[in-house]
Amino acid sequence: MMENNKKKLFVATANAGKLREIRDLLKGIEVFGLQDLPFHIDIVEDGDTFRANSLKKANVLMERLRVPVLADDSGLVVDALGGQPGVYSARFAGENASDEENTQKLLAELSDAEDKDRTARFVCVMCLVMPDGTVHYAEGESEGIILRSPKGENGFGYDPVFYVPEFDKTFSELTLEEKNTISHRARALAKMREIIERVLS
Repeated sequence: MMENNKKKLFVATANAGKLREIRDLLKGIEVFGLQDLPFHIDIVEDGDTFRANSLKKANVLMERLRVPVLADDSGLVVDALGGQPGVYSARFAGENASDEENTQKLLAELSDAEDKDRTARFVCVMCLVMPDGTVHYAEGESEGIILRSPKGENGFGYDPVFYVPEFDKTFSELTLEEKNTISHRARALAKMREIIERVLS
């Protein structure tokens, strides 16, 4: 796994969808997730902000590996729900809830909301932690509207109900290449990439 001379970056996530997007955005860098490690590591996301969670995730893995570690904490912020599900996006319908269960709960909560009130945004905070304790942050957002039913087969999480007017499609109807031009994660990583390349050089 570690034998070639390609730049390597460890990312503190086991989310296959996130890793796929990060790998696509960081072409030229070999990206490893938690499932690529020879040991199990469990990170409890108990922060009340995206920044706090991303820092905790990055720190836990960095302290184990003693190399630069990137972490991403992201979620859906819905205006009509006062910012929910926010940091609880992955467990909106309960611990270990599936993407479909979380999405169905979201649609149920918004069942009485008029179309004009279904505005939302995906928010991503990326955190790069260095072995010397230095921390770098980058944030990105993507604006959209929550549909009343899912559309599309791609993506993950709330992507099937997150409609982007500029493409006239949901995130799930976009190709990975299209999504990676406008997504919250792409925008955060665009700001972080120069720092990543510098610390890995």
